[in-house]
Amino acid sequence: MSSKRIALYPCSPNTVRGTSTKISASKDKVVYANGKTVINTALSTTFSGHAYNTTVARFSPSGFYCASADITGTVKIWDTIGEDQSVKGEYKVLSGKVNDLAWDGESKRIVAVGDGRENGFEDLVTAFLADSGASTGQISGHSKVINAVSIRFQRPFRAATASDDNSIVFHQGVPFKYDKTIRTHTKFVQDVQFGPSGNHFASVGSDSKIFLYDGKTGDTVAELTDNPHKGTVMSCSWSPDSKSFFTTSLDCTVRLWDIEARKSLQTWTVGSGVPNQQVGGVWSGTNDLVSLSMSGDLNIFDPRTGDKPARILQAPQKAITAASSASSSTFFAGSADGRVLSYNTDSTSPSDAVQLVGGTLHTSLVSGMATASSGKVFTTGYDDQIREIEGSTYTPASIPSLSQPKSVAVTSDETVFVAGITSVEAIRHNQRVFELKPPYAPNVVGAGGTVVAVGGEDKRVHVHTWNGNTLTETRVLPESEGTITALAVSSDGALIVQGNSAGKIALYHSQTGEPIPTRWDWHTARISSLAFLPALSSPPTHVVSGSLDTNLYVWSLESISKRVLVKGAGPGGVNCVIWLGDVHATDGKKTGRILSAGADGCARVWEVELPGK
Repeated sequence: MSSKRIALYPCSPNTVRGTSTKISASKDKVVYANGKTVINTALSTTFSGHAYNTTVARFSPSGFYCASADITGTVKIWDTIGEDQSVKGEYKVLSGKVNDLAWDGESKRIVAVGDGRENGFEDLVTAFLADSGASTGQISGHSKVINAVSIRFQRPFRAATASDDNSIVFHQGVPFKYDKTIRTHTKFVQDVQFGPSGNHFASVGSDSKIFLYDGKTGDTVAELTDNPHKGTVMSCSWSPDSKSFFTTSLDCTVRLWDIEARKSLQTWTVGSGVPNQQVGGVWSGTNDLVSLSMSGDLNIFDPRTGDKPARILQAPQKAITAASSASSSTFFAGSADGRVLSYNTDSTSPSDAVQLVGGTLHTSLVSGMATASSGKVFTTGYDDQIREIEGSTYTPASIPSLSQPKSVAVTSDETVFVAGITSVEAIRHNQRVFELKPPYAPNVVGAGGTVVAVGGEDKRVHVHTWNGNTLTETRVLPESEGTITALAVSSDGALIVQGNSAGKIALYHSQTGEPIPTRWDWHTARISSLAFLPALSSPPTHVVSGSLDTNLYVWSLESISKRVLVKGAGPGGVNCVIWLGDVHATDGKKTGRILSAGADGCARVWEVELPGK
């Protein structure tokens, strides 16, 4: 049995308020870090080799390798071209978080800077060889956390580091050694970057100032004062011809600067408020200026196309916690920060493929999502609200839940059932029509036809019948080995599949409560999501499961012993699995498309050969 990934929708860069976020580019490829994952946007690949949260990733000048670092001071150097992303080197370079990395022009040496914790100020920065990790100089001169580093690409090599001690330290190399301290800024220095030609480097800081320096000597050349920023300047990035660079600022603006004239060529304003503060940027390709908003949006500007972004790339910044399919080519995903995004799998444009749902979003984690036969999508969140999406926008209507909602399901008459920590409630036409206060703590709800099943902390599934007005409990399924954590009911209401905290899956007839022997116990951690393959005629033929063990399985109901494993379907854990579209037949083989999403904030679409007869 086979499977292949046919699409990856990456998460956005992680951002921290008041902190510069480093993103890197090699030609038209952009790389950045989020959680334990490093994203390569152009190749639609992710690197998940770090055991701890990553902080920065930088392409080598050759573009063949990437260096990424994490909060423990570990740097990994890995292949960006090969499919296996093999790790070339792994080095513990600092005792604390790495804030930035820089390669030399020969793709041989790296300088890492950050926050040392063990050896005082001597453990803020290190220079080493990419091949062996051996030291390639002694870098010193700062007394506080170092925010950024850049290396001159040409010989003689030079390195500049920027720090919270309001200074820039200029180093000669190689081997690198201290040359001078530059004190042009009066507040934190957020970024420093050499131009590709090596003639100049620039610095920006919390004092809203921008300075230009000689690339060989480190002498200050000029301060750029034409149309200055009105807030902290977080990043600067040079054009490939070294004739200009652009800066991003917490004043929500992006400015393009002419080096020869020392003038501001163009200014873009990206909205207002904290979500639109610009916290990072990188020049990609020839004309793409990529600026990062605090919200995670990547705004792509082209100086030739006016005063608005040419494209805006949107994606989750946090883990995807709920998902639901609206059509064969559209699905919605909600994240741990309350954002809900719409994905169009038919779109060939990255900026159109993923878009933030309009209207009033949840203010905290999206805990559940379900689609009605009419196409409406219902969502629940830890803000204790039940909301409704129509098209690609939230309607004004919302209903407060009786208790913190954990799961949502929809019956054939479009009644929405919400399982909260102390209640099960039924919503229809934005009105609560029924409520149940069970003696157990509800954990998850599933619905199909007129059958509503509720899984609880009591390790049991309670099966109910819905007559349009009242839930009537008809039976209780046998006690499971662990808490019921996932549940699905077939569209005709005939079958119930349940998953528990021990990683076990069980299948039952809903009308009799009789178990169907399966031995679906191949997962090694909590089952997080289950879904029957939608069928035009009953009975259903397959079930997909996702787990905290990062894997998903497709199980056959026709040949119970047959299954397909998609290993590593969600690094960090799979939170959601759903079927997309219908079954396809190719060369006598039946295949289906499955979405998996989870802890890394990325959504992946898989084409899986369906096991069975």
